[in-house]
Amino acid sequence: MPLLLAVTVGLVWLLAVGAAQVRIVDAARESARAAARGDSESVAVGRGLAVAPDGSRITLGTDGDRVTATATGEVAGPGGLFRFLPGARLHATAVAATEAVP
Repeated sequence: MPLLLAVTVGLVWLLAVGAAQVRIVDAARESARAAARGDSESVAVGRGLAVAPDGSRITLGTDGDRVTATATGEVAGPGGLFRFLPGARLHATAVAATEAVP
């Protein structure tokens, strides 16, 4: 029974990490698209942070006609009896071409 509980807790934690990684990818993409449309950096980062897990960070960079957004975050370990397990660091980068302003 304890082994079954440990496996269940581990699987639930892995699902939480997977869901947070998807949110990090979405946050990077959302920020890159907003900046490529011409939104200010603070607005673009704000759009990404609205999607990202709490405590995430987003940075923007430009290279010619491309905008790069990098999102990072962390998911704490499962805690309780499993507090010895480390948390997971999450990272995603998205690139978008700047749109021409009519």
